[in-house]
Amino acid sequence: MHQRMQTKEMNPGERITSIQLTADTLSVDLVDGRTVAVPLARFPRLLNATPSQLANWQISGNGYGIHWPEIDEDLSTAGLLRSTPRQQ
Repeated sequence: MHQRMQTKEMNPGERITSIQLTADTLSVDLVDGRTVAVPLARFPRLLNATPSQLANWQISGNGYGIHWPEIDEDLSTAGLLRSTPRQQ
């Protein structure tokens, strides 16, 4: 079951423009120009997914989330920003 993301307190600059995946890193580009990079090791479903499953993602939550339907994984920009050092 997917929970609806609350967006009323979100910063419009934190909307996702694109993502990139490597064998060990998820990088998310935001509207405000920041890129957030996190190790896939933090997300076991992503780490253990096939390349085809990883490639099947969609922006969700009004632009503040990423959803991988084949592995039922959802990440939010708020969560990604909380888990990484502040980017400039």
